[in-house]
Amino acid sequence: MTSDPAIDVRDLRKSYGAVDAVRGLSFTVARGEVYGLLGPNGAGKTTTVEILEGYRSRTGGHVSVLGFDPARRPRALRERVGIVLQQTGLYRNIRVREALVHFARFYPRPRDPDEVIGLVGLEGKQDALARTLSGGQRRRLDLALALIGDPELVFLDEPTTGFDPAARRAAWETVRSLRDLGKTVLLTTHYLDEAQALADRVAIVKAGTILAEGAPRDLGVGASARVRITYRNADGEQVELVTDDPTRVLHELTSEALARGERLEDIEVTRPTLEEVYLELTADVERESV
Repeated sequence: MTSDPAIDVRDLRKSYGAVDAVRGLSFTVARGEVYGLLGPNGAGKTTTVEILEGYRSRTGGHVSVLGFDPARRPRALRERVGIVLQQTGLYRNIRVREALVHFARFYPRPRDPDEVIGLVGLEGKQDALARTLSGGQRRRLDLALALIGDPELVFLDEPTTGFDPAARRAAWETVRSLRDLGKTVLLTTHYLDEAQALADRVAIVKAGTILAEGAPRDLGVGASARVRITYRNADGEQVELVTDDPTRVLHELTSEALARGERLEDIEVTRPTLEEVYLELTADVERESV
């Protein structure tokens, strides 16, 4: 297997007249990695993904997807990619299995339609018309259509929108199974717990640029060195401290407590969560879509 990245983006730019939607974005996605793009509406996520999918032209920069320039939309690339768009317009009177059988014909080595139906949790709905499906079930069908070609790379743009909690967890297991099979996944989502649970690495995008990038568990370390220390003092009061030097502060707290013959109850040391880092970095973003 090649060691080249599945996706290589360097200095990607996209302008609409005087509006710069993407401003010099650079990142790589390794083969077999789940990579998350996070950011508020208008951050440039969907524009970036559509450029990678070949649906939107770029103003400048280098883009390589599985070794191809997606702007040329080569068939050899399209056969190896699966896409779940934010919104789809599937024919309403087609049946679930019928849709999968139909789309399978577009690919040289498709997966078995019944296997895919089971993978996305649509058992019992094989003969249901698309128009009779619930919102969450339609999203599962969107995911099934993206997987029917057995793609190497899957773009998931807000894939669990409209899912109930149980359906979201089932979808997460599907994404994990794709990673176990060596597939590469580019995920955009507004659910930060989803990114925390699924992504090997994430990039937080604001106004067309990447503000922070890394593994979700480590992102707080790079983006914000602050650590929260909480404990209950001798009077039973909850005390919270924020510091960039937890070793020193803990030493001082415990030393002083021991000198007084007191105990620090319920002491906890936590780093910023992905959600806290995200909210801090994107707090001043104006909510306008691009």
